[in-house]
Amino acid sequence: ISYPQAVNCSWVLAPEPLLDTDFVATYRHGVWGATEAGECVRTGPRSCSFGDVQMFSLTPYVVNVTAVNPLGAASRVLPFLLENIIKPDPPEDLRVSPIPGETKKLLLEWSPPGSWPFPEYFPLKYHIRYAQEEGSIGPYEQTSYTLTGVQPGTLHHIQVAAKDLTDSGEFSAWSLPASGTPWMEP
Repeated sequence: ISYPQAVNCSWVLAPEPLLDTDFVATYRHGVWGATEAGECVRTGPRSCSFGDVQMFSLTPYVVNVTAVNPLGAASRVLPFLLENIIKPDPPEDLRVSPIPGETKKLLLEWSPPGSWPFPEYFPLKYHIRYAQEEGSIGPYEQTSYTLTGVQPGTLHHIQVAAKDLTDSGEFSAWSLPASGTPWMEP
């Protein structure tokens, strides 16, 4: 969610252990003698983060999470390429406004997620979904859009999702919904 500053990791256990379990998470990057390694700093009971990442590296990062309790330890290793796991948080502050004099149009405006550190250097593209009739449009690079051809006098529900502009990773979850009705003749 905070590309390119950090990698955020989280995990679940299945089945859930009955004993108190602690976790140790580490990462490494590189091959043979040129390996960078470190601790993944805990950010919650089952999450961690590490920074100083190398963008566009063709060498995978490897995260190792070890669960430790009185019965012993178990580890899971996960290799990944940084650009394959990009998933922004949803866009924020979605606003839906009527456009004066336009009975079949709505103005949509939103902000990039606050957790996306450099939207001016690492732009996002956006996908819009709306319901009066189920519809989906996009992707678009701008943070506003004029939705046309909407049903006059009808409430429309809108959501927006974000993805890295280069198509790396996956789309965010959908934003919180916002609603609006096109302008109506007085």
